[in-house]
Amino acid sequence: MGQPIVFSGHIIGLLKEYMRDLVDQATQEHHAQEQFGFTSVPYRPDHAFSDLLALLDDRIESEGLQVGLPECFLHDMWSLCNEALEPISKRIWLEANLNGMTMTKARTRELTYQALIDFIESRSSERS
Repeated sequence: MGQPIVFSGHIIGLLKEYMRDLVDQATQEHHAQEQFGFTSVPYRPDHAFSDLLALLDDRIESEGLQVGLPECFLHDMWSLCNEALEPISKRIWLEANLNGMTMTKARTRELTYQALIDFIESRSSERS
């Protein structure tokens, strides 16, 4: 196994901003669905990862160089998400079930992205 992927504070800050955008979007969708009486479909951490990777692909194409994202960033994130999926899915499942939470799309994204940031930061501190 190679060196773990580590991101700079700038990159982590951008990730947090993009993740917050996705959580806000899901919150707005949830309110709109409730308003019209629609029921939410189940949403899992792997869906949250897919949505994040799709957003990153779009943002890299539109603003990547301007905000300082490296060329290999999407590939690195894809690898990182693949590595983190199982432990994060277990963590989200446990948190939701132990606390009796209702898991909306926004809440799933929020917990998944926080767990991913924790995962990334723990790897950075291991290398220090």
